[in-house]
Amino acid sequence: MWDGGEIGTIRDIIEGKIRFFALCICLQVRTHALTPSASASSCSYSSQATMDSNKVVENIYLLVVVTLISVVQNAFFAQKVERECKNHQTHTAAFERVSCTNRNCMDAYPTFLAVMWCAGLCLSQAPAAFAGIIYLMVRQKYFAGYLGQTSQSTPGYLFGKRIIFFLFLMCIVGIFNYLLLRYYGSDYKEYVQTITGAASALLLLP
Repeated sequence: MWDGGEIGTIRDIIEGKIRFFALCICLQVRTHALTPSASASSCSYSSQATMDSNKVVENIYLLVVVTLISVVQNAFFAQKVERECKNHQTHTAAFERVSCTNRNCMDAYPTFLAVMWCAGLCLSQAPAAFAGIIYLMVRQKYFAGYLGQTSQSTPGYLFGKRIIFFLFLMCIVGIFNYLLLRYYGSDYKEYVQTITGAASALLLLP
């Protein structure tokens, strides 16, 4: 027979186990109750991140396309130099012209990329990308003209300088408009974008 002390000990053990199981059940119920909201919050965050990523791509995709085209053009110039190097000696006039025009194009390339991206990000990507396409066409004309005679490359060189100046001016205007918005609350970006969009068409004039 069990005495009163043993019975009390057994009762305490049973009550402790019951409390433990009740606590486990409460925690499980609470976890299931919180899971849908946490899942919804996670889905909302993922959806917001996707929308932000799409917004970024939408604002720069034209600049990316022009940049990739310029990379292909650089590869074409490099292949032209390699072909001339194989077909002629390295000290011939033909090779010197190809090498010189490729070097001139590559010297101006970082400046072109910098002002195009700055103009597209600070002001508007469409006019900046359009000016970038025109610049690549002018650079191709400059390259082909230099292979003939040096004088034939002069129009392309001068036209390229005009486009670089236009993109640089877009950068300055975009930064100035941002400073006006930040410190004075005046935003003229839509008006400036309209003006630059119309002015970019003037780049087609010789």
